[in-house]
Amino acid sequence: MYKFLIVTWLLAAFIFTARAQTPDTTSSKVIKGKAADTLKATRQDTDVVRSNIPKVKKPKVYHIDTTHSAHLAVMHSLMIPGWGQVYNHRIWKVPIVYGTLGLIGWAYVFNAQYYKEFLQLSIYRNHLITPGKKDPYYAEYNLYSSVPDQSIYDAKDGYRRNRDLSILGFIAFWGVQTIDAYIDAKFIHSYTLDNNFSMHVTPTMIGQPVFGQSFAAASYIPGLKITLTL
Repeated sequence: MYKFLIVTWLLAAFIFTARAQTPDTTSSKVIKGKAADTLKATRQDTDVVRSNIPKVKKPKVYHIDTTHSAHLAVMHSLMIPGWGQVYNHRIWKVPIVYGTLGLIGWAYVFNAQYYKEFLQLSIYRNHLITPGKKDPYYAEYNLYSSVPDQSIYDAKDGYRRNRDLSILGFIAFWGVQTIDAYIDAKFIHSYTLDNNFSMHVTPTMIGQPVFGQSFAAASYIPGLKITLTL
């Protein structure tokens, strides 16, 4: 009798367990009606949202130009003004270089011409010479006949000074454009210009000479040391 009851309970529990199991929703079944449309619309909306997400672009990194030589840039500028700027791909600086040198050259010609004129007039005045019609600067001698001798001498010295300054300015600017070519080649083409930089701040001690004592004896004050890594 007990065995029959036990077998009956086991069969009943097995049947109840089999009915209580939920169906497998992962099986490949065709979804009909509104449920299929809702699932399809949800997937489309998700795809549209994902497609509108902008792509992250990596920042452009400029690497060292190992083939660019600052020495060549300097030598080019020393030989021909503006050649170093062309070598550094700074062509927009070439009109500035030649425009400045042209103005300095014009100032030299202007002052040299009038220095030569007033030098000859000074010789006439100093030696009490009256030039003839075929002598140089005869018309100018008559034009400045009422001008005092000292004014003629001062004008001659002024034009000579300006002429010499024009020569020095021409040489100086030639050197300036050479230095400019060196700076461009050295600090633009020889180092990276990317966004990879860091800054470190560390405490340190700074030695300061004590007022009224020798420089050998120094006091130390606290400070901050800032290190930039480019």
